[in-house]
Order: sequence, then C-alpha cells, then structure tokens
Amino acid sequence: MSDLDALGDFNNVDPKQFAQLVKNSPDSQLADIMKSDQRGKVLDTIFSRFPELFRPDRAGSTNAIIHWTITERPDGSVDTYELVIADGTCTLSPSAGQDPKLAITVGPVDFLKVVSGAGNPMMMFMTGKLKAKGDLGLAANIANLFDIPKA
Repeated sequence: MSDLDALGDFNNVDPKQFAQLVKNSPDSQLADIMKSDQRGKVLDTIFSRFPELFRPDRAGSTNAIIHWTITERPDGSVDTYELVIADGTCTLSPSAGQDPKLAITVGPVDFLKVVSGAGNPMMMFMTGKLKAKGDLGLAANIANLFDIPKA
C-alpha cells in the first residue's frame, strides 16, 4: 500500500497533501493511478478545485477559455476539461464545447506534476511533454492565476 492510496478518497486530500503525495511518488505509481479506475475521480476533483484556487487579484482583465486535454486514458482516448476565466472568476464548464483561447495537452503523470507544483511546465513545454496551442502569453502566465500548492 503506497501513500498514493490516499487518492482513493481524494476528496479528503487537501491541495498541500496532494502536492506532497505527487512529489514523493515515483512516476510509475503516478502512472498506475492514472491508468486505474481512479483516474476520472482524481481529474474531476483536481478540476473542481481550480475555481477555489483562482486568484482574481492576479487575473486583471483576463477573459479566456482554457482547454486541458489529458492524454493516455486506459481506453486510448483523452479527457478534456474546460475552464472559463471571465469577469474575475474561474468556472469549470460541464463540457468542453467552446473555442479555447488556449489549449493545453499533456500526459497524465506530467499533468499531476504541473498541478501539484512538482513539475516545471516551461521545461515540459520546451521538451515537448506539454503542448500549448493558442495564446502562449496566457500559457506562460497561467500558473500565476492560481494558488498552486507547492510540496
């Protein structure tokens, strides 16, 4: 039993604990979780927290639709989530139906590292592990718009 087993009851893991779990877990364990039936629950919980972690004081007049596509789903497809930043708020859209200003595509392990502060998104972009299409200025600033816990 690993520390990552805490993700089974992920709703009770706060962002700081999550960051610590990701930082202390080998990539193979992170990959196993993201290949399991826990993937959807983990992703849903992470994305449901984006609005709570949003920093309107840093957003200024930013209005944007951001699509996050997490690759390597066990069935071979992807998971796509849509965040809408408008008028000083961030909301999670129930479906990714709008045209994004920024589309980010990343593998599941690297995604967990980005949202936990355990990975460098700029380095991932430079090495092709994270792809960004659209407003690259927004992509470079996205971490500043959220209070991402660091492990």
